[in-house]
Amino acid sequence: MKMSDSKEIAAPPGEVYAALLNPDVLKACVPGAQDVTGSVDEGFEASVTQKVGPVKATFKGQVTLSDLIEGEKLTITGEGKGGAAGFAKGGAVVTLAASEIGTLLSYDVEAKVGGKLAQLGSRIIDGFAKKMADQFFVNLQTHLAPEEQNADDEEAHAEAGEKTGWFKKITGN
Repeated sequence: MKMSDSKEIAAPPGEVYAALLNPDVLKACVPGAQDVTGSVDEGFEASVTQKVGPVKATFKGQVTLSDLIEGEKLTITGEGKGGAAGFAKGGAVVTLAASEIGTLLSYDVEAKVGGKLAQLGSRIIDGFAKKMADQFFVNLQTHLAPEEQNADDEEAHAEAGEKTGWFKKITGN
């Protein structure tokens, strides 16, 4: 599986970079993370529980960071085993660039899955991976700039309220 995307994060590149190296931030941001321990130098150990289609498993794995260029780039390599559910391994190259909002974070991921997970098919796996990545970045944005996220949420609710108000006028409900 290969996946590439970029996300705007309302925080400066140095702050985003530091967050990506912090095990407490990673635990708060990775969906389903039960535990993240370790350090940049020694690597991280993580335990993540997820349900992919009908398969639910707790994956335990190691993550190492390399090619570290402070505030600009890092490479993540990892492998996790989920018992009978199978395994996942792969890596990502993450680049950071200053943007009008704060940071444009771009990533290229290449991963392989095996066991029961591989039997689910690439459409389910790809959709799940995209959903996990999107949720991670929502969580990261909320962690780094909660006031920005709250403003976005309030704006979305205001738009929904306007639509609901308009709909009520037409239907009388």
